Parts: sequence; C-alpha cells; structure tokens
Amino acid sequence: MADKTKQTKLFEEFPPVSTKEWEDKILADLKGADYEKKLVWRTIEGFSVQPYYRAEHLENLKHLKYLPGEFPYVRGNKAKSNTWYVRQNIDATDTAEANEKALDILMKGVDSLGFDLTCKEEFSNSEFETLLKDIHLESLELNILGATAAHPFIDFLNEKIKLENINKNEVKGSVGFDPMAHLSLNGNFCKAQDEVFEAAKELIEKAKDLHNFRVIGVNGEMFNNAGATIVQELAFALAMGNQYLNLLTDKGLDIDTVAQNIKFNFGVSSNYFMEIAKFRAARMLWAKIVEAYKPDNLEVAKMNIHAATSKFNQTIYDPYVNMLRGTTESMSATIAGVDSLTVTPFNKAFEESTVFSDRIARNTQTILKEESYLDKIVDPAGGSYYIENLTNSIAEHAWKLFREIEEKGGYVEAFKDGFIKEQVNESANKRNLNLATRRDILLGTNQYPNALEKVDAKVTSDVVTSKSNKRADVIAEPLKLYRGAEQMELLRLKTDKAKETPKVFLLTIGDLTMRKARAGFASGFFACAGFEVIDNPGFNSVDEGVKVAMEQKANIVVVCSSDDEYTELAPAIYEKLGDKAITVIAGYPKSIDDLKSKGIKHFIHMKSNLIEKLDGFQKELGIG
Repeated sequence: MADKTKQTKLFEEFPPVSTKEWEDKILADLKGADYEKKLVWRTIEGFSVQPYYRAEHLENLKHLKYLPGEFPYVRGNKAKSNTWYVRQNIDATDTAEANEKALDILMKGVDSLGFDLTCKEEFSNSEFETLLKDIHLESLELNILGATAAHPFIDFLNEKIKLENINKNEVKGSVGFDPMAHLSLNGNFCKAQDEVFEAAKELIEKAKDLHNFRVIGVNGEMFNNAGATIVQELAFALAMGNQYLNLLTDKGLDIDTVAQNIKFNFGVSSNYFMEIAKFRAARMLWAKIVEAYKPDNLEVAKMNIHAATSKFNQTIYDPYVNMLRGTTESMSATIAGVDSLTVTPFNKAFEESTVFSDRIARNTQTILKEESYLDKIVDPAGGSYYIENLTNSIAEHAWKLFREIEEKGGYVEAFKDGFIKEQVNESANKRNLNLATRRDILLGTNQYPNALEKVDAKVTSDVVTSKSNKRADVIAEPLKLYRGAEQMELLRLKTDKAKETPKVFLLTIGDLTMRKARAGFASGFFACAGFEVIDNPGFNSVDEGVKVAMEQKANIVVVCSSDDEYTELAPAIYEKLGDKAITVIAGYPKSIDDLKSKGIKHFIHMKSNLIEKLDGFQKELGIG
C-alpha cells in the first residue's frame, strides 16, 4: 500500500490540457467578445497581465535559477528564515516622553524603534541619553529619522559604545540622511549640493566601525505616497541609490563601504501581488547595479529594505477599513521578504496615533508572525507562475525607466529638469481619474460608503488636505504627497458642514429588475457625498411617485427604471417636478439625446466622474 502511494502522482487520472485547448474554450465562452478587452489587465504600470499563466510562461525567466540567499537575492536576503523587524515610529520631539513610550512598546512585540526627530534642529548628548535611557542597544534595531540628527547622533553613538563597552557589531539600525529626498519633497537641498554629499561622505566615515548601522537613506516611500506607480517608485529609488554610489565613490569611498551603508525605504500599497513582485524585483535590480561597481564582497549587494504601509490609501471616512488595508499591505511586504516593517496606524490621516491604533498596528505584524508563521517560510511566492511573471515585468519596466533617468544625468538632474515630477503627476492624474470613475475602489469612500457616518467636528478641510513643504528658493518643483481619497472626502465634508443634508429620492418605477439595480447604484453614488438617500419599493404611476417625492421634500429625484421605459416616464416626471427638485436619470439610455432635448440634464451611470457629478449637484444646491 505504501509503495503504491509513493508511485501515484497527484491528479494523474486527469489528462493534461494544452494551452491551445484552454484558449479554444475561452474563445468559445467569450462568444465573439474581444479577448484583449475582456480578459487582459492593462496595468497603470504600463504592461499587460494575462488572465492566466502556465508553466510554459516561466521558460524564459532567467531569475528562476537562484535560491533564497543567493545573488542577486530575488528570492530574499536570507536562506533559512523570513524574519523581519517590527518597527514602530515615535515622535521624539520630547525625548523623555519618547523614551517612556519606547520602553513600553518594547514589551509589546516591537523590536525596532524609529525615533522621529525631524522637528528638532539642535541636539545635545544629554537629550540622546534621555532618549535611550534603559534601552539595550544590542537587543533591537534603532532608527533615527531626521537628517539634521544624523551627524550628532552618530557622534554620540560612537562615544556611548566606547564609554559603555558596547559590542559595536551588535548595534543595528540606521539614521535617515537622504539629501535627495529633501530635494524631492522641498524643491531644493538643505545646503549647497556639493556640501550635502560631502556631509554624506563624512557620515559614512564616522560610522565606519558600525558594520550593522546604515547611515544613507533612499526614500522610495515618498513616490508611493505621491501617486506614483509601482514601476516608478522602484525606478526612481534605484536611480537615487545609484547616484549615491556614483557620487560617494567619486569622493574616494570604496563601493563595499558605500553599498553597505544604504537603506531603502519603500511604501507598500494594497495592490497585493504586484507589491510582492515589486520587492523581489527591487532586490534583483539593486544587486545588479552594485555588481557593476565590482565590489570585493557581493554580500554588500543585498538591498536592505524597510517598508511602511501606504498613507496614499488611507481614508478619513470609515477609517477602520484602513486596518484591512494595512493587513493586506503588511502581508505583501512580509511575504516578499522585507527586512523591517512599519504598519501605519489606521487613524494617521486625521489625528495623532492613539494607544489603540498603535496597538492594532503592532498586533497586525504579531499575528502575521505568531499565528500565520510568515516569518518561517522564505519566499513562499517563489515559483508561482503569476508572481514570477509579475516580478519579471516590473523588473523590465523599472529598468527601462531607470536607464532613461541615467541618460538624463542621474536622479538629481532628472529631478531638476522636471522629468520625475512630470512622470509622477501623469500617474497621479490617472489614479485620481480611476478613483473618480470607480475603476479603483477605496472601500467606504467611493464605493459602499456608510451613509450615516459623520466625521468628528475637529476634522476640517485643512485636516483632509495634504500640506506642501515647498521652499521659497526652489530649483525644481517638489513632489506633492497626498491621499487618493482627499477630493472625495472634501465633497462629503462640505455636505457634513451644510445646514441641511440634501435629500435624494429614488423614484423606482417600471421593470422590477432594472429599477432595483439602478436604485442600488444611485444609492451608493449619492451616499459617497453624504446625501440622505430615500429608497422606495416602487410606484405604480408617475403621479404617485412625484407626490411622495414632494411630501418627502426631496432636493434630488432619481428616476430608476429600464432604458425603454425612460422614453415616456422620464419626461413626464421631469415635467411634473419642474423646478421643485433636480431630476436625475440613473443609467445611460439609448434615448439620452432625445431626453436631453426635452430639458433633462442629469444622468448618472457607471462611467460617470463621481467627483465632478457630485460637486455639480452640491453647487446647484448651494452647498460649499
């Protein structure tokens, strides 16, 4: 019996099915519909994704021969586990308060601290001592956020290691010195260009004995939070990293030292499989870039990655959905083998994180480790026909864009020329349009909103709208960080602040199936702006429907019926309503031109721009 089991192959009783047979079956089921339009996904990244993949689609992928831990590290930097650091960032403006919080969270699953010192300009050793009081540096990963803190902190750390006889090889972490990010977010360097890169060189020299402490940051996360595509985020980050290699080796540092000191920071969006593929492609491409500089030790070509769940996807309305987004984003990052991860607290978009939101953010990672065991298996996505092809596609397109930037003289010159900003703006505009037309969904905001929800009074348009860091002496237009939900939220906020909430009456009449379907669509459409929607079981006549609408004091009446019935019903309803309410037709009937000629102006349908339409209704009703 045992021998027979060993010899039996899974599903061997089923005959193999060729790709041609699959394709013939698909074409038959499509019944003449266009295969490319119906089934092929054209991504915003610029490449197409097929409806399915088979083993034959792996035949020409060169990266498949590498194992985890092997150059070029496409399958991860580690060979035996997939562990990562659980990081929580802390506002360290008040160092004593930050220390107290750090000691607390180190007992709750965190093993990586990110002290945010971006708001401070001057630092003393006593402040750093207060910040690190009772923190055992050899037991965690320590990260200092804020370029101005980089030099004084490294000076302090070197002195502390010497005085307290700390094992310097056990001190792990980073400081976030990234002048190219400063240029990108502010429009200029903080000092003269040559000065900032000379400061980067000096910082590396100061940290030469701290072998596990990285001092140069590459901020790819800002592109993610500015609306860039996954390909753009990767290509721009690689270009920044390469320019650091180029400039710092030109200043006399060896490639092994420079590469070992670079830490990449990426955002991670809710595009689940694409994000897994992004991190795999990132390691592979960075390893190839470093290899071109001929390091003595290829180990330095390992890309050290910190990931943070996206702020771009976060919403103010229905904020608990942000927990779900943070969970899927965390899964993408950890399955892909990042080195450390920060889960952005679910309420970060509208207030400072709370004890509760910090706890949920930490526990998201704890569950992925302790209950899902994602830290145990290296590259579980490896070998997947789909993800391996995505990895290859992202790598090819990111490399092409990277080469284009190099031809322009590198990241700094490309940014000064406006090329980077132009690329990001183009993709951000596409993403905004996709959200407005609901091709992309932000659950609870542009689809399935909670119509009864009202935000806290402290949430104003200033809270909803992202701020710019643009300097007065810009040499290039900086990137604008924002959230995809902002325009939609501003519309709904105007409704929330209005004296009276507009009433939308669904006049359902005629064909039962069509009126119910269109009522459901219209209900969700207007609820996105916080309008009160009054649904109905259906009316037997126009007079009856209009009478009830007037009794309800409706501001907007949406006619919900079938296309054929609109020809007679819509003009009759419009005529009886007159200027007492705005008449809207749910759908895009063939008789639309005829209906427009009779005075009906408003139609809502699947291709409607949600923001433009709702903004128009608000203006017509005198809101905002």
